[in-house]
Amino acid sequence: MGLECPHGKRHSHRGTGQREGARKEEVRGRSVQFHCTEQESPLIDDEHQRASSSQPCAPGSENHETTDRLPNSPGGHNHEIPEAEESEELDELSLVDHNEIMAKLTLKQEGDDGPDVRGGSGDILLVHATETDRKDLVLYCEAFLTTYRTFITPEELIEKLQYRYPFHMARKHHAGCDIVVVEFLMVEAHSHRGNFGSDFKSPQVAPSHLKSRYTKKSILVELTDEILKLLMELVFKLVCKGELSLARVLRKNILEKVDNKRMQSHCNSAMRPLAARGVAARPGTLHDFHSHEIAEQLTLLDAELFYKIEIPEVLLWAKEQNEEKSPNLTQFTEHFNNMSYWVRSIIMLQEKAQDRERLLLKFIKIMKHLRKLNNFNSYLAILSALDSAPIRRLEWQKQTSEGLAEYCTLIDSSSSFRAYRAALSEVEPPCIPYLGLILQDLTFVHLGNPDHIDGKVNFSKRWQQFNILDSMRRFQQVHYEIRRNDEIISFFNDFSDHLAEEALWELSLKIKPRNITRRKTERDEKT
Repeated sequence: MGLECPHGKRHSHRGTGQREGARKEEVRGRSVQFHCTEQESPLIDDEHQRASSSQPCAPGSENHETTDRLPNSPGGHNHEIPEAEESEELDELSLVDHNEIMAKLTLKQEGDDGPDVRGGSGDILLVHATETDRKDLVLYCEAFLTTYRTFITPEELIEKLQYRYPFHMARKHHAGCDIVVVEFLMVEAHSHRGNFGSDFKSPQVAPSHLKSRYTKKSILVELTDEILKLLMELVFKLVCKGELSLARVLRKNILEKVDNKRMQSHCNSAMRPLAARGVAARPGTLHDFHSHEIAEQLTLLDAELFYKIEIPEVLLWAKEQNEEKSPNLTQFTEHFNNMSYWVRSIIMLQEKAQDRERLLLKFIKIMKHLRKLNNFNSYLAILSALDSAPIRRLEWQKQTSEGLAEYCTLIDSSSSFRAYRAALSEVEPPCIPYLGLILQDLTFVHLGNPDHIDGKVNFSKRWQQFNILDSMRRFQQVHYEIRRNDEIISFFNDFSDHLAEEALWELSLKIKPRNITRRKTERDEKT
């Protein structure tokens, strides 16, 4: 049926493959299919030029028109830059007039579908995110913060925000704009649907506020010493300018991220296999536990890993497939693979046909309860095991095969997983989706759409990526309430005790050698 683990080889993730076809990867020796498939730059108008005494020039210079050096420009670090290039950069990052900003963006045509903003330079897209002042455009900011890593680095974002901040503050004092309310600042990274409470005010997203939200959305692997230094420098600047509330919010978010990174490092070291920690696996068999209890504990283990995945990790994986930049996603998919091979192994290790049949039926019952729990991850890990070639080729009772076939219809890939997509669209959280399909969709969008159009960032592509990740973001907001059963968890033993693909094939061929026709059962003979 073409089902496979969420992304690629079990412990080695490869490139994105060819655009027009499916890509193939080896999973512990087995080949599986992964269906991945000029305008003028208007300068600041006369009014702004007359207000130059209150409108800051480039940091470190009194008049940027009389020098070709930009000491503190974003990413500049005192580099010499051409005068034309400097004026263009200053033009975009210092823009404060809404009409001028919109004129620099590529907008959708009347009657077109998709986002209002189709493209623009990285700077003008950032500027638009900091000047949004209508509640219906909050999603644009969320889409920008989710996808900006695909066209600028986190360090560049911070530097550009620091550079833009004085321009925004000058406009704020000149025009009397209210600063965004604290509720908007503190909104969680996943709560982007306008759920701000009854006291929500129309937000004016200053660069410092966007920085606070950037800190909320930054992934732990990004918190390098350089980024932490840049963020703490901004805290100091805010304190010096009297923006104490913003400084406190930003500092609190930074410290939370640092604590989370430290805690995650500790948890990762503590999450070694039980055997490596001197913990013996519980003796017994799968039949010692009720099917619904097993399904609950599988869901508990999945949930612990699923909630750790940060949305940018998934987006970065579709583009770069770098395990170091997507550590939580990598851990989650390795868990999927281990579970799937564990299921195959305990079935194939049964010497008697009736014992194998009994175990397969047990797993079908577990899948039934997983479906009730909306845990599609474990559901598909087990299904991929039961439908794997070494197991499928063996002799099974007709009713067992027919029962398994019904479950396989949910993940039929022949119609782009239509049944699964329909089921997922009707699910109410909590839910753990199958990340393999999310990664596939992101890969399709990445390969099928250019990053830039006419030299501008293709924001329509980023909007598609943002929407693909929306269901995952929504499901991460609601958590399961399941009590841990250490007896069952110990029996699983981290799913580390399993056979490799080659060993599974050897057992399968030993049970049923090649060129041996299937033995007719009594049911077959009657029909």
